[in-house]
Amino acid sequence: MTVSALARRFGVKPAALYSHVRDVQELRVRVAVLGLAELAERAAAALAGRAGKDALVAFADAYRGYAKEHPGRYAAAQIQLDDETAHASAARRHAEMTRAILRGYDLPEPAQTDAVRMLHSTFHGFVSLETQGGFSRTAREADVSWARTLDALDSVLRNWPPEE
Repeated sequence: MTVSALARRFGVKPAALYSHVRDVQELRVRVAVLGLAELAERAAAALAGRAGKDALVAFADAYRGYAKEHPGRYAAAQIQLDDETAHASAARRHAEMTRAILRGYDLPEPAQTDAVRMLHSTFHGFVSLETQGGFSRTAREADVSWARTLDALDSVLRNWPPEE
């Protein structure tokens, strides 16, 4: 994303955009914060009244659906934010929702932190590959692999290995 490209898209001069944003980095941060907020709203609505595997699947499907419908905003939401911006954004809400899902699996710390990282890595990896066409050369439908992945995650969470 560049200020020049955005100006062209809206049919204005780049200088006109600078009265609204300081630079391209501020523009990227604003899009990231918007994406985090939209994704949090979608995930919260999907999670309402759910627990255990049902909550895991609802959260994951909301995450995947948002990434597929809004690939640019999803990608923007993955950028590293400074501490103040991250704290004021919906990023913390995402972590809280993920931890709420994990309460259904009764994972203590530090296993819970490991599980949060595993879930985010799996969801992000799958949807990133999928939205970039990474699964387009195989006969098996991505939806089938997604469902199997969620089944596997549920199984791992229910059978989390003990801390050594």
